[in-house]
Amino acid sequence: MKNLTSKSEERASYLLLALPAVIIYFSVVAFPTVFSVVLSLSNYNGGKIFGNPNIKLVGLESYVEIFTNPNGYFWLALQNNMLIVLVSVLGQIPLGFILAYILSRKLVRGVDFFQTVIYLPNVISAVIIGILMKNFFLNSSSVWMQILRIFNPQAQFSINQYPMVPVLIVMLWMYTGTYVVIFLANIQRIDVSIIEAAKIDGASEAQVLRYITMPALSGVIVTCAILAISGSLKSYDLLYVMTNGGPANRTSVLSLYMYMMAFRGAPNYPLANAISTVMVLISFVLIALTKSVEKRYGGKE
Repeated sequence: MKNLTSKSEERASYLLLALPAVIIYFSVVAFPTVFSVVLSLSNYNGGKIFGNPNIKLVGLESYVEIFTNPNGYFWLALQNNMLIVLVSVLGQIPLGFILAYILSRKLVRGVDFFQTVIYLPNVISAVIIGILMKNFFLNSSSVWMQILRIFNPQAQFSINQYPMVPVLIVMLWMYTGTYVVIFLANIQRIDVSIIEAAKIDGASEAQVLRYITMPALSGVIVTCAILAISGSLKSYDLLYVMTNGGPANRTSVLSLYMYMMAFRGAPNYPLANAISTVMVLISFVLIALTKSVEKRYGGKE
């Protein structure tokens, strides 16, 4: 009986300690998510929500409008989001891994200096970076145009041909430092004696990287890919400040499109909530693909 009493008291104490976190989770995450899905299935257009007899569930009308409305920017925004995902997964992560490996192996001098410089963009507000990069890239008297005119005096300002290129360059520079820190922390967990034994046996630096370091960090690479995908799909602040979706919404992403539908002009809350739901579903699909690749090609540390 004493053991049963102690176990029940232990279980009750666990539940009591977990209760505040569970309440906060359901209040801040679970309820708003479910409520957003319900709004996306309704005809709500503003005003009182609860107790309003005019609010009705209309099914998937908002979702059909997303995919079929010729005046919407869903497909263009989705395309831009996929470009950001590709740059994040195939750009930031490999570059972060290479830089972390170079720094961890001390293949360059001034390791502490380079660690600080690479990570520095992460401690600067995205709004500040957006304003700086807007002035660097996106006007006729920008630093970028002045550099181009050194090589071609007839160069003219134009963002219309490849409007996403400056944004992708800034994102590559801005967020690579995060993955450098993650990889550095995990490379330091690898037993140095294994690498030293491989070097004694005649392994080159490339072979150490391929056969020791990369297999040891395969699980970390997958985790970084999931972080990159989720972060890319909710990109908002940098784009809002840097381009505001322009020119002609050609740099718009799903989060900006959702914002425009909800807070600019006549609000369309069901459509905005439908866009947010689609963003979550796309994120789940991409993460599931990442996990399937991990299971197929390894991923165990």
